[in-house]
Amino acid sequence: MARTVWDSTVGKKTVMAVSGIVMLLYLVAHMIGNLKIFFGAGEFNHYAHWLRTVGEPFMHYEWTLWIIRVVLVVAVIAHAVSAYQLSRRDIKARPSKYVHKKARASYATRTMRWGGIILALFIVWHLLDLTTGTVHSGGFETGKPYQNVVDTFSTWYGNVIYIVAMLAVGLHVRHGFWSAAQTLGVGSRTRDHALKTTANALALLLTAGFLAVPVGVMTGVVS
Repeated sequence: MARTVWDSTVGKKTVMAVSGIVMLLYLVAHMIGNLKIFFGAGEFNHYAHWLRTVGEPFMHYEWTLWIIRVVLVVAVIAHAVSAYQLSRRDIKARPSKYVHKKARASYATRTMRWGGIILALFIVWHLLDLTTGTVHSGGFETGKPYQNVVDTFSTWYGNVIYIVAMLAVGLHVRHGFWSAAQTLGVGSRTRDHALKTTANALALLLTAGFLAVPVGVMTGVVS
């Protein structure tokens, strides 16, 4: 039954919707945590340490964090695979492009695929930069995320990469939230306006919240 559901277009869209919601919830929590950087190094570094001790003593050190990471990895892979396979089905069903593009298609809709690729590449860079320190500039310091974040956003390329990725997040969330609502049957004529307003608000909130950090470093508010 699971294979039958997965092989269907509706099944893949449902997987995309559910995995997208999981990632959206993570983004909201991650953004709120990021904003703690405005309260100083001590507060931000303490928050990063707390993430590794959540659930103790019942959970071992970093176990909760690793569970969250595994869930996110599964969600990202499921989202990417279902998006790719749906895209291939769409191309096979319509091998030649329409002569006229749909006028009502938003910019976010038209750039969903490229936005997904940009975000996938960003996730890899972000992990190598602030988790493993592999591509980090200025000398990566284990256990000192505040200093590492300031280092990253003290470089022009760190800011450019992050800003472009966060703009892609905003566009992706704006269209993705709406699409997920339709797929899961939440959308209706009476709710459409509220759903569109919520999608726009979430996209704006997340984009502004994430961009506040590099802007804070660039302006000297965070240093």
